[in-house]
Amino acid sequence: MAIPGASGEEAEVAAKVRRELQAVGVPDEDITHDTAHQRCPVLQSTTGNLIVSLPGSYEAPRRLLMAHMDTVPICVGARPMLQDDMLIPQDDHTGLGADDRAGVATVLFAATEVLAQKIPHGPLTLLFTVQEEIGLQGTRYLEVDKLGNPELAFNWDGGDPAKLTIGAIGGYRMTIDIHGLASHAGVAPEKGINAITVAGVAINSLHGQGLLGKISQEELTGTSNIGVIQGGNATNVVADHVQLRAEVRSHQKETIEILVDRFQQAFRQAAEEVRNSSSHRADVNFDGDLNYEPFVMSPESPSVQAAGDVLSRLGLSPFNTIANGGLDANWLYRHGISAVSLGCGQHNQHMTSEMLDIEQFYTACEVALHIASGKGSAK
Repeated sequence: MAIPGASGEEAEVAAKVRRELQAVGVPDEDITHDTAHQRCPVLQSTTGNLIVSLPGSYEAPRRLLMAHMDTVPICVGARPMLQDDMLIPQDDHTGLGADDRAGVATVLFAATEVLAQKIPHGPLTLLFTVQEEIGLQGTRYLEVDKLGNPELAFNWDGGDPAKLTIGAIGGYRMTIDIHGLASHAGVAPEKGINAITVAGVAINSLHGQGLLGKISQEELTGTSNIGVIQGGNATNVVADHVQLRAEVRSHQKETIEILVDRFQQAFRQAAEEVRNSSSHRADVNFDGDLNYEPFVMSPESPSVQAAGDVLSRLGLSPFNTIANGGLDANWLYRHGISAVSLGCGQHNQHMTSEMLDIEQFYTACEVALHIASGKGSAK
């Protein structure tokens, strides 16, 4: 967790994973990177997804074990320390990075233990992804053909190790550019078109419709957020440009489309309302992308059944859930691979109060080892 590796800067983490695998005898040719980072439009990353192919000691369906290597920026510079039964950050201004370095460690433990102890196992693929925290970009542009056609897939991320996440929300991110008209704010403000005012009117409209934050209406359920706003350059100049970055999320793809349309309507209507003395209006431009579609996999799918079998064997009570945040599993599902996501003890992710429950982390490692050795099977 102390290794720096925000989204787009995962190379040092990947190098650590590579060294640990080489130490237990994994040949260099079985450890590869794809070129997903060269196609990611958000960031030009330092490395692609790390993919490891391990031959089995017996014939069985190939299993994929995976986790993401990047952290959110607040975790860069983390100094973990042990407090009672928790790992927490030493500093008040950093997160811990357990999301998702605990997942990386869980997968790495299972693989190295299987090899070091010569535990019989079927064919395994390990996948350590990049840029998960900025819209699942690593899995979106994953070179799927390098995975070896796994029939079962398991993704380790946040929360309770007995939690089986079988679906997740979808997310759409948009950039809104408002181009107004500059003028002297003291001499002739009426000649200008203030882009910030247009943004304010639109935001007020969305708030009044209950379309910002948590959305719980009869026909619409989901969330939305305007997270970034930039514009203007002086108090004595009517701002001629402002840019906003926003997102909407829902478990229904149709709802996402409706919410995006409502956002566009609000900003276009605001542009109609805010005019200068010559009745000119601002121009509003939208650019957006469905980062990941919502998905739900069947509770009867082989991966869910295999994970539940392992948890039950270990005396745990598995429970299925649907996530309100995006997961690498969203894009794997689009790629034709149904991956169940399991927790490994991370709590309060993306916060300075983030912590890792040591007992839950050890449990997750044991679960991953059983899965890697093929002890869990579909019912």
